[in-house]
Amino acid sequence: MRRGFGMIQVIFFMVILSGILAMSMKYASITVKQTEDLYIKEQAELFMQSAIELALLGIGSTATQINKVEVVSDDKRFTADINITQYYVYGENNDSNDTIDMYIVVETNNTNPKNSRKLKLKRRSLQRL
Repeated sequence: MRRGFGMIQVIFFMVILSGILAMSMKYASITVKQTEDLYIKEQAELFMQSAIELALLGIGSTATQINKVEVVSDDKRFTADINITQYYVYGENNDSNDTIDMYIVVETNNTNPKNSRKLKLKRRSLQRL
């Protein structure tokens, strides 16, 4: 009788221990996924800032009016579409002299194996030339 009761206690202990381990593995995988999502978002925001600066460089180096700029990252993870909606070029005394209104969309490239999910960032920006 005592051996049978001890076996039930061991089985009960093993069930509780396996439940605790399963829950900890689930939370660990959730934490890894959240960290990866934050990393991709941060990389996309940094790429967006670089794309804005590259567009400003392109606008400043040409005398013609540019309405759209497309930028692809070196590793083909992100693409940026920059639409320039309004040029504000007025006289010398105006505060909005030499500024442009930009609408920027950065997306992840689904064909890249490093991207685990689709991300799309949008921003409207008023930039000085």
